[in-house]
Amino acid sequence: MTTDGARTAVLFDIDGTLMDSNYLHVRAWTTAFRQAGITVDTWRIHRAIGMDNSRLLDDLAGDADDAARVAAKDLHASQYAELAGELRRFDGVRPLLREIRDRGALIVLATSAPPHELDRLREALDCDDLVDAVTNADDVAEAKPEPDIVQVALAAVGVEAGRAVMVGDAVWDGIAAQRVGVPFLAVRSGGSGPGELRGAGAVEVYEDVAVLHAMIDSSPIAPLLR
Repeated sequence: MTTDGARTAVLFDIDGTLMDSNYLHVRAWTTAFRQAGITVDTWRIHRAIGMDNSRLLDDLAGDADDAARVAAKDLHASQYAELAGELRRFDGVRPLLREIRDRGALIVLATSAPPHELDRLREALDCDDLVDAVTNADDVAEAKPEPDIVQVALAAVGVEAGRAVMVGDAVWDGIAAQRVGVPFLAVRSGGSGPGELRGAGAVEVYEDVAVLHAMIDSSPIAPLLR
């Protein structure tokens, strides 16, 4: 465990990691693409959740004209807003965050969600009292899988990459963390399988944050704690 007094941090993705929101995004994008006249299979939408919205549109609707892409993005925002009442914090989130804070590590919500979505997420998460810093889409030019969000999250709390870990649910989280040299711990609550998460660099894969909390003293988070 850390004894030298240097700062340590645990960076958390929000969607699919702390909040049961990935499938709300799938529903919102499915409706948005249909209404914008763009045909996209639902399974492909799920595979892209966690990407920056612009990159998601490039991957899923790259052949559509600009007007249809703009319409899809706007429709997603409105559809997701309608579903916001269904946002739910995963079981075990608050006890995990509290233990990490009580044992001396800082907590950063390292997300590329746009500010209007982030406000809803933070309200439903109801853990601002346990969080030291929060990122959002406005902080970077490119979101995950580019490493910018992870770099901004580390800078926000003044912690070096070697004294932090990243907890996320998507391969994009793992790719971004690896590019900065931050160990990636994965949870399956976003719908990705353990094989693909390990393929994206996960050093450990847990069912969800409640299981991670139960195993915290044997996890890669342990060396960061008092």
